[in-house]
Amino acid sequence: MTTLTDLSLTDAVAGLRSRAFSSRELTEAHLQVIAESRALNAFVLETPDTALAMATASDERLTRGEGGPLEGATLGVKDLFCTKGVRSTAGSRILGNFIPTYESTVTANLWRDGAVLLGKLNMDEFAMGSSNETSAFGPVINPWRSSASNRPLAPGGSSGGSAAAVAANLALAATATDTGGSIRQPASLTGTVGVKPTYGRCSRWGVVAFASSLDQAGPITRSVADAALMLKSMSGHDPKDSTSLPVETPDFPSFVGKSVKGLRIGVPREYRVEGMPAEIDALWTRGVEWLRDAGCEIVDVSLPHTKYALPAYYIIAPAEASSNLARYDGMRYGARVEGPTLSDVYQLTRSAGFGDEVKRRVLIGTYVLSAGYYDAYYLKALKVRRRIADDFTQAFEKVDALLTPTAPSAAFGLGENAADPIAMYLNDIFTVTVNLAGLPGISVPGGLDAQGLPLGLQLIGRALDEGTLFSLAGAVEKAAAFTARPERWW
Repeated sequence: MTTLTDLSLTDAVAGLRSRAFSSRELTEAHLQVIAESRALNAFVLETPDTALAMATASDERLTRGEGGPLEGATLGVKDLFCTKGVRSTAGSRILGNFIPTYESTVTANLWRDGAVLLGKLNMDEFAMGSSNETSAFGPVINPWRSSASNRPLAPGGSSGGSAAAVAANLALAATATDTGGSIRQPASLTGTVGVKPTYGRCSRWGVVAFASSLDQAGPITRSVADAALMLKSMSGHDPKDSTSLPVETPDFPSFVGKSVKGLRIGVPREYRVEGMPAEIDALWTRGVEWLRDAGCEIVDVSLPHTKYALPAYYIIAPAEASSNLARYDGMRYGARVEGPTLSDVYQLTRSAGFGDEVKRRVLIGTYVLSAGYYDAYYLKALKVRRRIADDFTQAFEKVDALLTPTAPSAAFGLGENAADPIAMYLNDIFTVTVNLAGLPGISVPGGLDAQGLPLGLQLIGRALDEGTLFSLAGAVEKAAAFTARPERWW
């Protein structure tokens, strides 16, 4: 029997409009499942009173035949988005009990369209991480379990709470952010769909900054159609964000299900990295065949600067982070540790407030921006970034989209890479290029590995061409026929 929490976002919205059930019933069902699923640690703050009030208001609008595209739909929000009157921490102790007096533009768009806030979702501290183990609230547990072991698995990061909540049916969909793969990698590790849109498609206003030239908001959902519906509401030009693109938002859901016959799909040879698991290589090959069977032409392409993407990213992102995180000084908001001098207050507050990974990246960023090293590291990384973007420009003269794996492995055990930052950073090997070039990307679940864990395929498109990606992702989703769900153990 299908319960309300099993519904897709698209089906739930349709059911609410037909009055098959109320938003309050849908909200109560999700609140109950959330309360029963705290072992996953997906939520850092549940907002039942707010959710029920928003659901009641949605029901009143629906009764009058009114309401927006997401009217009454129950969503989770990554704790990087500021929510007016609701605690927002970015997964860090340094923000303490910070309660914003304003709403991020992306969440304001969702509430405008009638969505209901279930609560704030766990994440890596300041979005720095690939496993959701750096959160001040503790790690999120992936709802999937390996058939070979009962050890707890990481859901990916930094949007691990968003991915776990959607995979475990704790929310119909969730907001997330992607700086180097933080939407797509956790989507791959949890069998969900994750979209990183074109840089500037979604406003960054009211989203706690990690690396301002790389950060971009997007959705995590259980289907491609749901992702298209979410992204349409999340997108739009925002004059409060100078990087927001002044372009119209297409009707993304209309692209899902469109024929992809005649589209040219590039397969970048540089993504066949040494040590790639055979199962991921095999899934990639199947993905190529699925698109060929759908009428696409497959083209071998080269992205020669790919091998420099990860080191360039881990210079640029920490450099921007060291600048952005300088505002956390214990003076204006958030946590504060008293000391005898002003410098002591700064030092003690940051020492107590920031976690190890954040400190590591701030130190790296400060180093590469320092006198004597700025030219050698930061400026050189910016030049490499330009070359990577040029590689994509040249590739898109020949093809309409690219197909690659999303992540280099299935979900790994909690603590498995914790002692080796480099091993953790390698989780972003297939995703960081997209952020460096500002392009859209989508991860779609394509199958299971030998241990029954999900694996994802990534599609990369031209700037502002998310529509083509939704058409292609829909074709991959249909061919893959991925219906596996995590078996409830929690």
